[in-house]
Amino acid sequence: QVELVESGGGSVQAGGSLRLACVASGYTYSSYCLAWFRQAPMKRREVVAGINSVGRTSYADFVKGRFTISTDNAKKTLYLQMNSLKVEDTGMYYCAVRQGGDCRTETITAGRSFTNWGQGTQVTVSS
Repeated sequence: QVELVESGGGSVQAGGSLRLACVASGYTYSSYCLAWFRQAPMKRREVVAGINSVGRTSYADFVKGRFTISTDNAKKTLYLQMNSLKVEDTGMYYCAVRQGGDCRTETITAGRSFTNWGQGTQVTVSS
């Protein structure tokens, strides 16, 4: 059984930083994509960043240069380092995993191909 548990969200002022973590367990895919998504109130879910089983990363344009996705395979943990946060980064952040190594943000977009999700962690950025 696949389990994903996010943590690290919180409230921060614009310009600040947060690091999200997602402990991912139970999946046995040899080729996979791990990704972060977010959803703001009244908005559609959108992909933030993805990393595949060979370490290739992909980022949405609106976070390039500010966010970094990474994994610690020994700890089975996915991270999202978020710097220079903006008010518009506010939302619920989710991690997800799917089989298959295509993790390009232009492909995984709203995450409809993902069936395994965490419960989410709230990020609130104030001005």
